[in-house]
Order: sequence, then structure tokens, then C-alpha cells
Amino acid sequence: MSDPLGQPGVLELDELVAEGVSPWLDGLSRGHLASGCLARLVARTGVRGATSDPAALAAAVETDDSYRAQLADLSSDDICAGDAVRAVFAHDVRWACDELRSVYRATRGLDGMVSMDLDPRLAHDAESAVAEAERVLRAVNRPNAMVKLPATTEGITAIRECIGEGIPVHVTAVFSASRYRQILDAYGEGLQRALADGRRLSALSSVVSLPVGLLDAEVDARLEELGTPDALALRGEAAVARARHFYRMYDDWFGGAHWRALATAGGHPQRLMWTATTVADPSSSPTRYVERLVTWGTISTMTLPTLEAAARRLTLSGDTLMGRHCAAHEVWSRLERLGIDGEEIARKLETESVKRLAAAWGDLYAAVDAGRHTAHRAKSSRRRGCTGESREKPLSTC
Repeated sequence: MSDPLGQPGVLELDELVAEGVSPWLDGLSRGHLASGCLARLVARTGVRGATSDPAALAAAVETDDSYRAQLADLSSDDICAGDAVRAVFAHDVRWACDELRSVYRATRGLDGMVSMDLDPRLAHDAESAVAEAERVLRAVNRPNAMVKLPATTEGITAIRECIGEGIPVHVTAVFSASRYRQILDAYGEGLQRALADGRRLSALSSVVSLPVGLLDAEVDARLEELGTPDALALRGEAAVARARHFYRMYDDWFGGAHWRALATAGGHPQRLMWTATTVADPSSSPTRYVERLVTWGTISTMTLPTLEAAARRLTLSGDTLMGRHCAAHEVWSRLERLGIDGEEIARKLETESVKRLAAAWGDLYAAVDAGRHTAHRAKSSRRRGCTGESREKPLSTC
């Protein structure tokens, strides 16, 4: 892996951080940890958090030898597949939390967080989601870990319940203003319950992610199908316009009277996070989203290649979201006049995101189980060599 991160001690992303944007690593794996990559990113570039990704983890489990010893341990007893996957996730998240502990302390819990996924099927059952969130956080056993929950209709209840139980939540895949408003209300209701139950609000954080690249890809495909000059002129504008609309809603909600009591009690605003920031178009700057989504109190997640590009060079022009809601409204008005239905697109992308996450979890279960079986067979072969008989046991699959 290349290391174009500058000299030790140099904060390559200090200008971005000075604008109020927290850079986070997207797609954490054990390779980032064992190689010292995450530690270097924190020390040299100012990375302030990390998010896990089951698809990236599944690929890493299949190819990275650093998982082999743990998978061998997980094959020793009748450990079910769910417990094995949770243990693999927890190991990486715990390690990353330790690497980011200094950031967590320096920012008093605002940054230095690491978010990890839950099985997406649990989001349809709030009680099960809360129970699993508690299990994984106990397994990680670090104050700077948070769980991911999708912003589906069923997931709203799980989000509210988790916040009420004092569980830090990363809300994923929010594409529409109506859904974002539901998330804001759920966060407020959850904090009210947490406060009523005597929980310390200052220890509770939450973020909401808008996958900007996914939104642009869907809208741009429809614009290109239309092919008119008016349509083509709007390519690459939908996600930034949505982000500007979201930030206006964020500013209004957390500047309102209903928030003051929660803020006085130590509550943190639920920050906006820009995800899916990888730029697919090779003719466009790889840091286009990072540069166009700049305002105070937000998070920009980046894969390692995007982080490396940002560390080499960023061209910032100050705040790009504050006070731009009128321009954002005009963009979406023009899109609607062309027949681009924002709510319909949001529903489609939400459904696709859940399906994609479920498929990634299926791949992760398969990768972990294959690794466990390989280790189990190796142990059994060694036992047969010593005793002349097989002691192989089937692995439990929950």
C-alpha cells in the first residue's frame, strides 16, 4: 500500500478540519489496523473516525491471512455463525476504537467514533435491534463505538429505541427530506426518553448519512436518458442540492426552542455525514464531493484512495452549504419539471441499499463460515494424524 501521507506530524487535511468537516475512513478492515495505516491516517492526516463495511470485511476475511488465527479459534467449539461474525466485527472495531481513543478524548466524544453494522434483518424488529446493538457493544466494550441502522420505515422505531437506551447510532441511507425529518424527530424523542431515564446525554452521539454518490448516479442516469440540454446541464447537481437542503433542515431543527432543553442537558446535535463519496467518473476530480460538501459540524467519509487523494491536494472555497438552500430548491424544482421524482428515487435507493446490505451480510456469513470450516478441517486432520480417528464436529449455524 502506498503511503503518500506526507511527513510525520503534518496534518494534510487541517484546512478541511478547520472548516468544521471531520474526515472519516470508510470501509475499515483489519489490514488498515495491522499495517498501521489507520494510526498513520490519524497522526498525519487528521482522520477523526471510521466506518465498517460488511462487503469490505467479507472480501478481507477471504483474502487477508490476519483473520486466520481468529477464525481457527472460532472453530474450536460449537460457536454459531452469528456469534462468529459478531466476534470478527467486534475485534476490528475494538482495535480501531483504541487507535481513535485520543481523538475521542480530545473532542470530548464528538469524534473518534467507529461505527459497525448490525444484521439488516433486525431493523424490522425494534426489540431485536436494540438487543443485538447491546450485544455487539458489550463485545466491543469501548465507549467510542456506535451501531449502524438503516433509515427504513421499520428502522425508525429501532433508531428511536436505541437512542432512548443510550446506544450511539449511525443512521444509514437517508435520501429524502421527508425521511430525514422523521430521523430528526426520532432522535429528539429518543433523547427525551434517555434524559427521563437519567442517562448522560453528553455520552450519546449520532450521525445521519446521505450517500451522495448513489443519489447522483441514479439521477444522472435518468438525465442522460432524457438527453436534452436542460437535462444534461443538471448532471452532478442533485446530491449537493439535497445536502444543502438537509443542512438547512439540520440548522433549523437544532436551532429551535425544542432543542434547547436537550442541549442544556448535554445533548449533541445529530451530525450529517456524507458517504459514497468515491467519484466514478475518471475525468472528474476524485475529491469532488469532499470539496463541494463543506460546512461546520459535518462528516465526510472517504475510502482509502479518496483519502490519499485528499491528503495530496484539496481545493476548498469556504462553506459550500450554509445559505445555499434557495439554489438547492431551484435544482430540484428543475429536476421535477423534467419528470425526476425525488421521493420515488429515494424509495428506490432505500430499497436497493437494504438489499445490497443484506447481500453483503450473506457474503460475510459465507466468508466467515468458510474460514471456520477450513480451520476446523485442518484441526481434524491433525487429530486424525495423531489418533487415527476423526473427532470432527459440525459447526453450529444458529
